[in-house]
This record gives sequence, structure tokens and C-alpha cells, in this order.
Amino acid sequence: MSARDLHGPGAPWGEHAPGDRANDAFRVIGRPMRKVDGLAKATGAALYTDDLVLPGMLHAKTLRSPHAHALVKSVDASAALALPGVHAVITGADMPIKYGVIPWTPDENALAVDKVRFIGDPVAAVAAIDEDTANRALKKIRVEYELLHAYMDPRESLVRADPPIHAGKSGENGNISKHVHLAFGDVDAAAASADLVLSGDYTFHGTTHAPIEPHCALATFSPDGLLTLWSATQITHYVHRALARVLELDPAKIRVVQPCLGGAFGGKSDPFSLEFCVAKLAQKTGRPVKMLWTREEVFYAHRGRHPMQLAYRTSATKDGRITGVDAKILIDGGSYSSFGLVTTYYAGQLLTGPYDFPSYRFDSTRVFTNKPPCGPKRGHGSVQPRFAFEVQLDEVAEKLALDPIEIRRKNFQGEQTRTVNGQRITSNGFLQCLELVERASGWKDRRGKLAFGRGLGVAGSMYISGTNYPVYPNDMPQAGVQLKVDRSGAITVFTGGNDIGQGSNSVVAYLVAEELGVPVEHVRV
Repeated sequence: MSARDLHGPGAPWGEHAPGDRANDAFRVIGRPMRKVDGLAKATGAALYTDDLVLPGMLHAKTLRSPHAHALVKSVDASAALALPGVHAVITGADMPIKYGVIPWTPDENALAVDKVRFIGDPVAAVAAIDEDTANRALKKIRVEYELLHAYMDPRESLVRADPPIHAGKSGENGNISKHVHLAFGDVDAAAASADLVLSGDYTFHGTTHAPIEPHCALATFSPDGLLTLWSATQITHYVHRALARVLELDPAKIRVVQPCLGGAFGGKSDPFSLEFCVAKLAQKTGRPVKMLWTREEVFYAHRGRHPMQLAYRTSATKDGRITGVDAKILIDGGSYSSFGLVTTYYAGQLLTGPYDFPSYRFDSTRVFTNKPPCGPKRGHGSVQPRFAFEVQLDEVAEKLALDPIEIRRKNFQGEQTRTVNGQRITSNGFLQCLELVERASGWKDRRGKLAFGRGLGVAGSMYISGTNYPVYPNDMPQAGVQLKVDRSGAITVFTGGNDIGQGSNSVVAYLVAEELGVPVEHVRV
């Protein structure tokens, strides 16, 4: 059955539905194609980072803090170094330079320097002949801690910073990571003239990505000082820049390679401590070093979705038109900045589409707590506010005796328009989606008539695509492409764009094959 058969002759895409469109102008694009790495993954031939083994390779493990907030008074690794099979131990003193995925918020160390900020914060790393020896060596490292007050509630971090989680912040509460306040239109006037004003408080707990493949990294130095790092990262560019900074190496002497990736979902966007540790240990020992995190370690350092506390006030006319939204958002960022600057901004800015309302104000505050650091997860920064607003939109519909689908139709943001906060909407298939959902779900016949404990609901959402301002502003391309053609006509594509399972390597191969007029089978990415 084709998409056209499913949707019928009135398919909202016009004469042809996606997948059916016959376009003679293209030879590859728009045609059914196999993914270029599909066979390797299906047969087990694909190589992931932990599949890689180099001659003389050592294995590394990390010692992590058992305390949420403490000063590190001393680290004694002498007994660990005396253990047979141990080749090196490193601590924060070996890599004191801070880094951050956002250039102006560098507040992380590869290993703790003077202070730990969450249970699981890395303190030391060991390279040994095998993982068992490395784990035994960790137990012999002695760390003296001085415990500090631990902030577990973001509401406390908002008003107290004695002592602050990060020292040196000035001009605001020391535990505030980022604050954004923006207003568009007159929200208070909208509330004053509205037929209905509804307020509500909502809580969204944090979640982790849980990729099938844990984080893993392998590093080696060549005799001429070239560092090659293989990592289960989803953004090699960020790792490359951070390695050069922390290890004080010439970026031209660093090569970062992403093997096949077993899932990421945003959880492998940051540079992580294991990438710095294997590189430093390889530099120190002169041998390749690999580190594979356990599932428990992934949970410690996961950069999962931010917990949020959200307060919304929505104003509406009696016929269901939203006239204003006022949002106050408190974000639990955990112990480090990570992508927090972006999260704080996105939590407010991405709420408006797919809806059209004339006034909007948001106050978004991200605070540090002594918990694992949070970061990007699918729909970065938008899922939590979207959950809260969609629930409140249902509550508005209920108060006004309107159908939940109908109130969403009434507030549709049209194509070739701008949202109240300036986002350009070029295309918006939300009305067609609502129509399909209404019909396919049997909405009118089934809603409110299902057995106890079962329900039928609807929610809308949107996300940005093709933004012209990258998260990591930089005067160098973040994902350039180079082509190499050999005498046989086969083409090798070198790209900094990372395939994390979404098929971008296949798309690149299709584009090259289309443009150069060669079979896809002759293109290697």
C-alpha cells in the first residue's frame, strides 16, 4: 500500500504523496534507496568504538566521587601505581584547563580540580593491562574530601549560594547558570481583556537517553605526535576543539573519528571526560588506551533532559482564540553548564509554533544543583514546555466547552508567516495532521467513550530546522566535505557531518551520486 492509497485522492500533499512522487528530473534523489551502511549493520560487520583493538592497547577506568559536593583536599595514587599491570594514573592536576561545549561557559574539568559537584564526578583515571586490573587500582586510590552543603532542590539554588557550586560568578546569584527574559506584545493587556484567564503549575522530571551503546573512546599517538581519537560521539567537531584546548595541542595534530554509533539522541553531543582521559593516558604511556563506560557511568554523566518547573498563564477569548501566554520556567541544570545556555533560551523561544497568538512573555532561569549535569535530548529544550502548554490548552478547551482538536485549529499559525517572537514559518502541515489524526483515530466516535483508564488525546508541537546561527558560533565550517576520486572512478567522501543512525551518510552518498552522475555503489562515505 502506498502513501497515496492510505490517504486517498484528497491527500494534502497535492497530486502525489511522499514516496509516490515521480520526478524525472532526478536519477537518485526521491527514489527508493538502500542505506549505505544497512548491510554492514544487519550482518554485524559494522565496527563500533568498542570493537576496535590496537596493538599494545591498555584499558582505562575512572574513579568517581561518592559525594555530591565536596572539596578535594588530596589524591594519593601511589598504591595504585604500585599494582602490577598499572601503567599510569592521572588526576585533575594533569588537565587543569576548563572546557565547555559553549565557548563562553567553560566550567568543566576532565577530572576534578579542587572540587567535585555531583555523585559520579570523575576524580582520577587509571590505565592498565585490562579492565579488571584498572578497577582494582581504583580501589587503592585514596582521596581526602571536605564535605560541602549539597543543593538538590533548584528552588534552593535560586535563592542561596553559600557556598556557590561554581565560584567566580558575579552580578547575580552564584548558583544561577543562565537567565532569559523576553516579551513580545502586551501579555498583561491580553489578560485584562480576555474572556478566560487560566493559570497552572506543571512539573517535568528529568530523563536519560539510554542509547544501546554506552560511551566509549580509544586514543593513540603516532611517533610524530599526531593524536587520533575514535569516539562514540555524535559531534566530532566539539570533541576536536575541546581536546585542543584542554591538552594544549595544535588542532592540526588532532584527528577525531566517529565509528558506527549505537544511538545518541543528544546524549553524546558534549565532549566527555573519557575522551580527554584516554588521550592524556595515551600521551603519558605511549600506548593506545581505550575506555568503555558501564551503564551506571552513563547514568552518572548522561547529560539527560532537564527537569523543569513551569508556571503558565493563558488568556483566551470565549471562542477559543489564544490572546496571550505568560510563562515562568525554573530549570534544574545539574552541576555544569553543558548546553544550558541554549536550553534556557529554547525553553521559551520554541513554544509559539505551531500556534499563532499575539502576545507572549517568558522568564526562563536555569540553576546549578549538585546532580548529574543535564544537556540536550531529542527535541532539546522544547519537550518540557510543550507538555505544560498542551495540558493547559486542553484545560482551556474544557473550560470553554470546545473540542481539543478544534481549539488547535483555531490557533493555527499559517505558512509564510512569523510567530510573535520572530520565527519564520515557511511551511506548516499542522492542519493536515490534525485532519488525519481526527479521521484515523475515530476521534469523534471514540473520544470520551473508552473504558475506564483509557483515553484519547491530542497535542501539537514543532521544532526548528535549518537555523542559520549554530549552537557553537565559529569562523570555521563545522561540517565540511571533501571528495577524492580514484582512477577507477570510485569516490570517497570525507565529511564532518556525523551519522548517528538517522542516515546522513546515505543522504550524502545520494547527493554526490546525483550531482556527479555515478551509481550510489561507487560512493563511499
